[in-house]
Amino acid sequence: MRAKIFTALLCVAAHTAATACPVCEKQQPKLLRGITHGAGTESEWDWIIVGTALAITLYTLYRSVKLLLLPGESEQSHIKQSIL
Repeated sequence: MRAKIFTALLCVAAHTAATACPVCEKQQPKLLRGITHGAGTESEWDWIIVGTALAITLYTLYRSVKLLLLPGESEQSHIKQSIL
């Protein structure tokens, strides 16, 4: 029962923290309106930095999933086989 209550409170807190307040919503560009808090982007360099970080993150996720699903190691004693 405690786990269900904790999960419900966590979901409510996450939703409240994830939505932007009306003051912050006015300061954001159209793309981010209603999603984030803060002053928004200050220059075009911010978008380049975010895009680069997103590309690196997606590439890392792709490689991680690929190597977990297709480890390339056929020995049964290999550590990856014991995890999978």
